[in-house]
Amino acid sequence: MHINSDFSKPVVIRPGDIDWVPSPAAGVDRMMLDRIGSEVARATSIVRYAPNSSFPSHTHDGGEEYLVLEGTFSDESGDYTAGTYVRNPIGSSHAPYTKNGATILVKLHQFDTADREQLVIDTRMQNFVPGPSPGLTVLPLHSFGTRHTALVKWNPGARHGWHRHWGGEEIFVLDGVFSDEFGNYPKGSWLRNPHLSSHRPFSNEGALILVKTGHLPPAIQSDSEGSQALELVAS
Repeated sequence: MHINSDFSKPVVIRPGDIDWVPSPAAGVDRMMLDRIGSEVARATSIVRYAPNSSFPSHTHDGGEEYLVLEGTFSDESGDYTAGTYVRNPIGSSHAPYTKNGATILVKLHQFDTADREQLVIDTRMQNFVPGPSPGLTVLPLHSFGTRHTALVKWNPGARHGWHRHWGGEEIFVLDGVFSDEFGNYPKGSWLRNPHLSSHRPFSNEGALILVKTGHLPPAIQSDSEGSQALELVAS
């Protein structure tokens, strides 16, 4: 199965653009944003768990990274409420479930083999720091090599100057409306911009976004060039 598997092309998916599809587990549905593979795949998905649903125990051969969007998502290690960011490294395993229902944004099989860090961050309990432009604040979540993940808050009217995405950029809009010269992206939108793409982002009404940069093909060769393109999430 191939869904948005050409990483040289930009992708925008807004709420309502794609449908939920059932997973192999009862009560667990998915919106497949990108995917290479069948049930075991390199994948980015929004996964919705109905109350009292679960997924069988499985091993993360390529790692797992997720942000809880709604509800409480659980496994044998704990309960993760909305706003919790989790990284489970290559070789980890769990049997996830929920009592009252949950929705997560999850990325599978996308870790560098040398990245072994396990993380659980309740982002609602963390302090944001000033960002690279007025009206922007940033909560760094994870960095490895040229790959950076962060939450970015945009105050109403905030603007960020033109910049190029060395290693690409992926955005999920968690609240408000994020915009650039190519369009407006309301809450629930997912964007993937390829290596060396560029834009001038802004938010007229304010927004909260999850940003991941420096992780898309081709492989990054220059740390100096990469750091310039990653200033939005690394600052």
